[in-house]
Amino acid sequence: MKSTAALLAAACLFCSTGAHADEAAFLRSLQGKFSGKGTVRIRTNTPVMNINCTFTSDATASSLSLDGTCRALLIMSREIRADLKVSGASYTGTYIGSRSGPAGLSGSRKGDAINLDIHWAKIVNGDRDAELTVEKVGPDNMRMTVTDMDPATGKMVVTSRIDLKRS
Repeated sequence: MKSTAALLAAACLFCSTGAHADEAAFLRSLQGKFSGKGTVRIRTNTPVMNINCTFTSDATASSLSLDGTCRALLIMSREIRADLKVSGASYTGTYIGSRSGPAGLSGSRKGDAINLDIHWAKIVNGDRDAELTVEKVGPDNMRMTVTDMDPATGKMVVTSRIDLKRS
């Protein structure tokens, strides 16, 4: 009985260490300088604007920091930042880039995508909730997508999508 319990404990330790190692490798694969293009909507019912963005991504075994600037029409510029920490399989952090102020992030990774719930500091598009996906697309590309529910239709709308390439 003791040997079975010891074996189970060792197996649990091995599994949790393996999961942490997987997250560390994934986070480090997102390290670097990125640039690219995308689209953004100020609200779910406004027209899409084209944007150009640059990001620096810093990663450790248990964190990811995305720090960037996006520009539209040569007159509008927005600083965007996401700071994530991973504990086991759970990601938490903050997102700065919306006019509502710093937002809370929480979620997990599935495959090559970190899927996060956003909790805005103020009401945006009728509520305080949206979704952010940070996705590794191939060895040198990353995509960041924010979706939010349109209060008029109840449908999810992409409010920003940025496709980035490591420079």
